[in-house]
Amino acid sequence: MIIGDTVKLAEKFTEDPGGFLYTMWDKALEFGLKFLAAILIYLIGAWVIRRIRKWLIKRLEKRKAEETLSSFIISLTTISLTVVLIIITVSTLGVNTTSLAALLASGGVAIGMALSGTMQNFAGGIMILFFKPFRVGDYIKAQNYEGFVTDVTVVNTKLRTWDNRDIILPNGTLFNGNIENHYQRDVRRIDWKVNVEYGAPSDKVIEVLMGIARNQEKIVGSDTPGASDAYVIINQLQDSGVEYILRAWVKTVDYWVVLYAVNKAIYDELPRNGIKFPFPQLDVHMKQ
Repeated sequence: MIIGDTVKLAEKFTEDPGGFLYTMWDKALEFGLKFLAAILIYLIGAWVIRRIRKWLIKRLEKRKAEETLSSFIISLTTISLTVVLIIITVSTLGVNTTSLAALLASGGVAIGMALSGTMQNFAGGIMILFFKPFRVGDYIKAQNYEGFVTDVTVVNTKLRTWDNRDIILPNGTLFNGNIENHYQRDVRRIDWKVNVEYGAPSDKVIEVLMGIARNQEKIVGSDTPGASDAYVIINQLQDSGVEYILRAWVKTVDYWVVLYAVNKAIYDELPRNGIKFPFPQLDVHMKQ
């Protein structure tokens, strides 16, 4: 094909050297102008992209967006605009970009099908970073796992459990499932269910449980926004004993410390005050 075109050009040059040179000069001039226009368009477009990038960075910093989300938005915007600029620049040179656009589209579809699971996690990560159901440092429970959030990316979320294990959850299933955020609020209520044997004076039980609550400095009262004073109720009359509930409010960061401290105090103080814990029992009546 190339040899045939070369032969035809040689024949045209032999037949009319002046006309051939004039035509080639005209085409070279036309291409040169297109080339200069393409360079000018690319330089202006690159300048505009840089300005848009700087504007995006300032806007995201002003809104205090997550670092991962900011990086993703800036990269995606820059890459998309650069691809559009390249297509415009190439079309300015007279190259047919229809085939190029079709090739990019088909390649995108193929990649999307191959990475369907990853794209789902990617979309879930964007939603998590945008809506912020939790942040780094929060204690969450999701997908039958719970722990402190140590890292959030556009693909997965990493949890650190109490026994120092790392759990990596894909963002696709994480965002589409139930998320329980224990650190979303500043204060939380703790319920202690206490079973005592029948015959124990209720006033005495309530007095001891309230005394335990008052001795805990980290338990907050109604003077703290979102909290109320501690109280005790009789919840159920069960088969083997009476169930009391002690309810109190604590700061979220003190939840576990207070929970375990009160557990120990209940176990120590009730027997010390003559209040016994019940054991499962069954009365059997024999008939002749």
